[in-house]
Amino acid sequence: MTQGKPFLGRNAGRSLPVKSLLLAATFFVAVQGSATAQAQTADSASPAPAAAPPATAVPHHHHYYRHHYYHYHRHVAVAPPAESQAPAALAEPAANTATLPPARPAPLTQHAAASPPPPPAPSQPSSREAAAPAIAARQAALVAVTPAMFVTPHAAIPSRDQGAQPGAGEGLTPLGAIRAGNADGTIPAWTGGLVAPPSNKPIRSRVDPFASERPLFSITAQNVDRYADKLAPGTIAMIKTIRGYHVDVYPTHRTAAEPQYIYDNAIANMSRARLVHGGDGVEGALLSVPFPVPHNGNEAIWNHTLRFRGTQIVRTVSNVISTPTGDYAMQRWHEDIMLPYNTPNLPNPTHIDSLYRQELLAPPRDAGSLVLVVNHENPTERAREAWSYNPGERRVRRAPEIDYDTPLTDTDGLETVDDYDLFNGSTDRYDWTLVGRREMYIPYNTYKLQDPSLHYADLIGPESIKPEYIRFELHRVWVVDAKLKPGYGHIYTRRTLYLDEDSWSGIISDRYDGRGNLWRTAMAFSIELPEVPVLFPDGFEYVDLFQHRYLMQGLHNEEPVAPICNATVMTENDYSAEALRRMGRR
Repeated sequence: MTQGKPFLGRNAGRSLPVKSLLLAATFFVAVQGSATAQAQTADSASPAPAAAPPATAVPHHHHYYRHHYYHYHRHVAVAPPAESQAPAALAEPAANTATLPPARPAPLTQHAAASPPPPPAPSQPSSREAAAPAIAARQAALVAVTPAMFVTPHAAIPSRDQGAQPGAGEGLTPLGAIRAGNADGTIPAWTGGLVAPPSNKPIRSRVDPFASERPLFSITAQNVDRYADKLAPGTIAMIKTIRGYHVDVYPTHRTAAEPQYIYDNAIANMSRARLVHGGDGVEGALLSVPFPVPHNGNEAIWNHTLRFRGTQIVRTVSNVISTPTGDYAMQRWHEDIMLPYNTPNLPNPTHIDSLYRQELLAPPRDAGSLVLVVNHENPTERAREAWSYNPGERRVRRAPEIDYDTPLTDTDGLETVDDYDLFNGSTDRYDWTLVGRREMYIPYNTYKLQDPSLHYADLIGPESIKPEYIRFELHRVWVVDAKLKPGYGHIYTRRTLYLDEDSWSGIISDRYDGRGNLWRTAMAFSIELPEVPVLFPDGFEYVDLFQHRYLMQGLHNEEPVAPICNATVMTENDYSAEALRRMGRR
């Protein structure tokens, strides 16, 4: 690679319809498999790490300029931070035995593609709609073979026969979370979350309500085993294999809040929503999560897929793609999204879940590419539809079918279609198990990451986003484990998701290769937007633990306007092939 020239990746020079399309078809793919919802009225073992050669610094351009935005960078090595004193009150848990990726090898001299995993090992079939006793048995079996998952006493799944209704005063929130704090007070009670007067006016940045707080302690490679029972295996692997990576733990704030109509419909969905197509679809749900008190893994993953995400989202963001040598390249996008499933009083006779329109702004060589995606509530009846506009051809073309483990070519192979939003799309290739609730250190209230006083170059590290800008807190999560069904194909034979109990938003996802080794991990950096209100995933980090590379999506520190999740600037007429044709610029 010649210094001073942008690293474009092996696919970056191609004008492929799938290139931006795959990204566009993912985050707001809620209800991939839901059935007929009604029109809405009220979504390789290696030696120890080798020392890296000194890196040469290249001046970073901190001002925003579109035509020179996609450029080459090289990092200066950063010394690991000093370890903070850990609280003595926490007991030493059993050693975590999750298989870790190899330590980082010496830097490569050229781009190396990921070796494909071996053929998936057959997994044992499991019932996806079992009664509570069967679920408890699967929980015990999974914990026995996965020591990394220490399920808390809150893992017990309530029974519908007990008459428990969320928000009815029996100890659950409207979305089915435990309203009370934990026994030692490190998780507070939920008191309604962070809310503010409604507003859809553009703003420069979000105010960090916890900017004055300092970490309680840090988890490093030296003390990580002490906290292994409260960390995801992927997080542990990052701490142990990425030089200097650490987790800063702050006081917990349960800021998640949503509109009242979302709460009302979550409660109503308990009596009207049901699984169909063997758990791969939902029928009867409106506006909100269908199963606030889930009884199996399929119900839990549909809560993630159908959770409230806002009604109309407008944002301009930048993505970072790292290279094997520690360099990186960037892309800039503008996105407009409508979410009919989550929007009250919006006629939706064709049962559309989400409408997504995306424009590539940089690098200049590809600027002007457009993508349109229409996601329907029941893909078994009507599959995802997509179109793309290529400025070189000046034509709108119908895009091919995309789903499952199709690689996102604009991510240089670091992400698949169903990786986005930690999981999206059809559930039919996996057996889903609800493991239970667990207290975990997870990214939460990560306002600092998008601070407009920071430039992108301040945040980007050689193997991950710099950890000092990521806030972790102790929260309760639902653990959902998915194993590939016998006879089905996917590059991941297992994936484990950790869903925030207060919002059903995915926070961490661990994915495993055909040998059962932990291969990739991903995190969502969520913040509460109080004017909507919604817990919004304001960026995602995808880490390949074998290649020691990462993809960061959704940065907007250098943008003049922060994302808006309750905009009113678009109508359904703006999401058509003809509208895409009118937008074509060159």
